[in-house]
Amino acid sequence: MNRGTSRGAAVDRAGALDLGGRLGVRDVAEVARRRRQVAPLSGACLERVETSRAVVEGVLESDDRPVYGITTGYGALAGVRIRPEDSSRLSCNVILKCAVGVGDPMPEDWTRAMLLARARSLSLGCSGVRPVIVDTLVEMLNRGVTPVVPQKGSLGASGDLAPLAHAALVATRAADEGIPGGSGEAWWRGERMSGARAMREAGIERPVPLGKEGLGLTNGSAFMTSAAALALCDSETVLRAAVVATALSFEALRGRTAALDERLNAASVQSGQMTVAAYLRDMLQGSRLIEPPPGITQDAYSLRCTPQVLGPVADMLGYLASRVGRTLNAANDNPLVFPADGDRPASIVQGGNFHGAGPALWLDTLGIAMCEVASISDRRSFRMLTPELSRGLPSMLSPDPGLNGGMMSVQYTGAALVSDNKTLASPDSVDSIPTSANQEDHVSMGANAARRCREIISNVRTVVAIELLLAAQGVWLRPAGPESLSPATRMAYDAVRAQCPPLETDRPLAAEIDTIDRMIASGEFTGPGSPVADWDLLADAAD
Repeated sequence: MNRGTSRGAAVDRAGALDLGGRLGVRDVAEVARRRRQVAPLSGACLERVETSRAVVEGVLESDDRPVYGITTGYGALAGVRIRPEDSSRLSCNVILKCAVGVGDPMPEDWTRAMLLARARSLSLGCSGVRPVIVDTLVEMLNRGVTPVVPQKGSLGASGDLAPLAHAALVATRAADEGIPGGSGEAWWRGERMSGARAMREAGIERPVPLGKEGLGLTNGSAFMTSAAALALCDSETVLRAAVVATALSFEALRGRTAALDERLNAASVQSGQMTVAAYLRDMLQGSRLIEPPPGITQDAYSLRCTPQVLGPVADMLGYLASRVGRTLNAANDNPLVFPADGDRPASIVQGGNFHGAGPALWLDTLGIAMCEVASISDRRSFRMLTPELSRGLPSMLSPDPGLNGGMMSVQYTGAALVSDNKTLASPDSVDSIPTSANQEDHVSMGANAARRCREIISNVRTVVAIELLLAAQGVWLRPAGPESLSPATRMAYDAVRAQCPPLETDRPLAAEIDTIDRMIASGEFTGPGSPVADWDLLADAAD
């Protein structure tokens, strides 16, 4: 049995992810981005896959009834009977016919996450594939073979057919050697090449798909679900950074802490709100900038209502993580294979677990929620630039306004991104276009939702980066200066200043915005040592 073993360098599997255990949202990011190794099938997991495959082999040997996708055509062609001896060709053809994606290639982390999600679903033993199919996907992850997968073309039902088919071209010998593009393309050690060459150089054998295995590789919500997992991890990082930015803005604007009162926020009985307020209270401890001048009795909503805005986003991340976590560990193929169980004989059951309505709704919801993070962040940035609203800061945060425009145009960029998000947040899940002669008459459009959600989160991260840049400038311009910051916010201020000196005269700031953006993405404001480092927004993912 081919397990995709290496003919090249050995792979260190210390701390490898076990597909037989529960796949968590954070596990997806660990494998997709930090190249955590994945262990090949073994133990009970291997036994489940082998038992499931035996059921399919029994169907192919009996030839007494049509079974969808094994001895019939697909979709609108389900009524066409296929001979068992042609089942392998049928599997190959579904991969070939579905490789119709268009557009720019997916980011590498998306493709790796999709491979992992597909391997996990197949490992449940409900898809009827051989172990070699799962192990081939695992070896591609471990050895760094990343299929070139176009971003566009998936309807989100029947699952992510096009993206998974492009990956399957690389993973298997679905096409005869002479078919142009029949092995797809892949990235291997920084070079884009044919899938066959990449797999050969990585030392991974490509199995020929047998009956049912083409469907197993292509029919499921692996892309949508794994993209949602990555989006949740990114959203957690951005939301943590947004709370840090809010605390620094509180000081730059000399805000009041009354709205953060523990009793007031507990009265809301909303856990996210209480948590955001608590982190802000803790971060502002020791600050000499937070109380405004006499006569100021109330802050604007963008300060005062931050817990009420960011709190529900935090709650939503926890809820969505629990849904995505469950789907990562679900069998979402069609049909599903069930071995004999007591008095119940082995059976192959048709259904619709591939449908991406859930991931589509979750991605849309996540994007909408994250838009609020950028919206309120931009309002704080605007206040810092406006003398009538900033409680004593110079116009446009310039020491010499007029001759110098200061930070004026930085907020223009933030405003443009906030506006962009309003368009991107239009939900894809409310749309559906019938396909396959109306057999597939309702689809999720979840892959489109994944693309838009990723862009929304990127925009939000940049808007928060802008707020951090402006808040640091505002603090620098206060007579009391950064020495009056709390210990927690001083850490954030110093992190900004390590890369971006105070603005004394006009200079291009695009690179500095990008630098802070990348610092947020890498966790520099929220990682170990940060006051929000212990804030686990995805804790419900284990539900």
